[in-house]
Amino acid sequence: MTPLVLLPGMMCDARLFGPQVAAFSSGRVVHCAPIGGHDSMESLAAQVLHDAPPRFALAGLSMGGIVAMEVLRQAPGRIAGIALLDTNPRAELPQVAERRGPQIDKVGRGGLEAVMRDEMKPNYLTDGPNRGAILDLCMEMALSLGDTVFVNQSRALANRPDQQDTLRAYDGPALVLCGRDDALCPVERHELMHGLMAGSQLTIIDGAGHLPTLEQPEETNAALAAWLEKTDG
Repeated sequence: MTPLVLLPGMMCDARLFGPQVAAFSSGRVVHCAPIGGHDSMESLAAQVLHDAPPRFALAGLSMGGIVAMEVLRQAPGRIAGIALLDTNPRAELPQVAERRGPQIDKVGRGGLEAVMRDEMKPNYLTDGPNRGAILDLCMEMALSLGDTVFVNQSRALANRPDQQDTLRAYDGPALVLCGRDDALCPVERHELMHGLMAGSQLTIIDGAGHLPTLEQPEETNAALAAWLEKTDG
């Protein structure tokens, strides 16, 4: 079966994909790649490619999806299929990029926990019975990754290229998925990506915000399983 490489969102690690690793690792090689060692999308994607199998299925959530699109741009022949979850193909808006400098300064003064608590975590999830536990996990992941990863990822996001042409050129198995209540990367952004990729599957997960892998893992896994079958063909 085709190996699966997972790319987590900003300030997240493999725990973001815990239910997916559990579901798929018995039948295929599953690797969750870190994306915090460089401060540009190009370098982050090059590192993923350096560490990945020769050909693989690639799934990324949020910033992980943005890195996944750059991986696809650099090496389309190595990608057996791409799944883009709760992400954005466009370059960063200037007003969003402007907020990153003050956040970086605050983190440099020891404020990582405050930035995550006050400026990022409130945008992640819809209301649900597991909201508190998932937010706690988000904080644990962020604090374990630390200040340097936050700075690298912030700079990479601020200077990222638009990837709409990359998606338009891709004709392999593609899944575009998001939570219906995602306030950070809304449904219309995913309808755009779906429209750019001929033959892609669009899946909207009810009862989920920005992190459907944890908020609604069974529905997310079902969509990923159907996509993975196509990559194995």
